[in-house]
Amino acid sequence: MLELVKVKKEEKQTLLNLMEKYLSEFAQWEKVDVNDDGLFGYEWIDYYFTETNRFPYFIKVDGKLAGLILISNYPEAPGIQMDFCLSEFFIMPKYRRSGCGREAVFKVLDLHHGRWQLKLHPHNKASVYFWNKVIDEYTNGNFKVVKAYPDKEVDYPDGTPADVFFFEN
Repeated sequence: MLELVKVKKEEKQTLLNLMEKYLSEFAQWEKVDVNDDGLFGYEWIDYYFTETNRFPYFIKVDGKLAGLILISNYPEAPGIQMDFCLSEFFIMPKYRRSGCGREAVFKVLDLHHGRWQLKLHPHNKASVYFWNKVIDEYTNGNFKVVKAYPDKEVDYPDGTPADVFFFEN
């Protein structure tokens, strides 16, 4: 049984622990290094507990932590009207390719209706496949993806232009 659980402020350290697993995996595409403490860190974490339009969720399967989803209203592609951004998404390897990711995404999208943006790194082939399939299914093909988004502000730290999805639910 999969459930989305809103992260409470007192659970912030658990969220940060999961974020380190996610950021460690993602570093292979972004080409970033750890800090002097051996951590990647996530500088925006406090905003998820102080700003009203940010929503941190744990993904739990049978009561066990299986991942996270962070929703914000911070645009990935500046200047384009949006309500929500799927800012971060992570499923622990044990739960991948089981339908948990798809189910979690569908659940979070059902909770937040509006105009969405989602940015992805084109070198992360598994992510590209997953998001194309899940967004296509959720929206019945009614979405737009801009490959190699033409704004340097949207590029990843390694200089790779991001692909950005736009859709409404």
